Amino acid sequence: MDNRVYYGQYSLSHWLDLILKENIILPDYQRFFVWNQTKVKTLIDTFQKKQFVPPITIGAFKNAQTNENLILDGQQRLTSILLAYLGLYPDKQYFNNTVERLANENDDEAEDDEQLDDILAWDFRKLTEKGRNKEEIRNKIVEGNYKIVDFEITDDFLKNTFLGFSYLVPHLDDQQEQQKYYSSVFRNINIQGESLLPQESRASLYFLNKNLVPFFDPAFMKDFVIKNFNTITKADFVRFLALLSQYAKDGNSDRVARGYKPKMEKYYEEYIYSMVGETPSPLFKNFNDIFPDGNYSARFGHLNLAIESLGIQKQFGSIIEIDMYLFGLIYSIVFEDRAVDVAARDGLKAALDAQTQIFRSDERHKKAPSAIKYLKERIDASIGIYNNYTYEQA
Repeated sequence: MDNRVYYGQYSLSHWLDLILKENIILPDYQRFFVWNQTKVKTLIDTFQKKQFVPPITIGAFKNAQTNENLILDGQQRLTSILLAYLGLYPDKQYFNNTVERLANENDDEAEDDEQLDDILAWDFRKLTEKGRNKEEIRNKIVEGNYKIVDFEITDDFLKNTFLGFSYLVPHLDDQQEQQKYYSSVFRNINIQGESLLPQESRASLYFLNKNLVPFFDPAFMKDFVIKNFNTITKADFVRFLALLSQYAKDGNSDRVARGYKPKMEKYYEEYIYSMVGETPSPLFKNFNDIFPDGNYSARFGHLNLAIESLGIQKQFGSIIEIDMYLFGLIYSIVFEDRAVDVAARDGLKAALDAQTQIFRSDERHKKAPSAIKYLKERIDASIGIYNNYTYEQA
């Protein structure tokens, strides 16, 4: 039997019931909610004017315990409907102001900070965790975490306004095959829709092997960012892993990413497929050769500890700086299972800063840091410096 697709429509009230009862869920690789308040209001206005709103895409997913309905496309629309119904909006500036205010107040009130939802990494699960209806959720909202907004909707509007859907039912029982299918669907949808960051689109591939999700996207890397003028970019851990994996396979940087400069995302995708065992690539060192027992968490723990012990900052001013600090560190600990001489951290950081300044003083390097030539220079330099400050594990 072939894969099936069913079509239909539900009232907005029914969509809300599905969300609040968790009959439809967000897969973990979905991006965070990113619409601003104006876009939420525009969506509600579009419904009120009876204009077209693109349908939602839901996918049936079978596992050993339950059948789940995954939201593949339409998270921003469904979240906006939920927020309009609740009369709330998770405003980032409002959240930042609240955190700053609490930090400046006395310790007796500081514990309120721990109850705040992280609006900077937010999706509607932050609300459905609080309750299954409007009253329960509103009663558990911490003051200063959300803005109260009247989107001017009524119960009649919710009951008499409809939003279409397509429902995908793959004829697949194997969980990995289902995940492969939905990863493809997710990426294809987002090629055509509002652009995701490469890391956001790529994240669906991590779930081809759920045990490796923390390998590709470890929690301790989530706070690393590059802040350049008014732009903040999250560090891409898969980028470090892929480039260093080829370096480890070849023993040098000569062929790293050769021929991939116009299509680096394909390079990272090939790396992920290789690591999950989907399509082994000759470019990269085999996962089991790096971790003979399959246990990467121990080395990741050492890496996290080294980051903290060395006092490495989480915010960098350029890709050149973050590459100098992390390429050698990740290679030494993750790929070679070496330890860092924390006692010599002042000398290490001075060496890294000095080399960073040399690269940034080169106008060609500074203007085109993503060029493969300069990328390889940073890999070689960073690993070379860390070789002087690391040693074999006892």
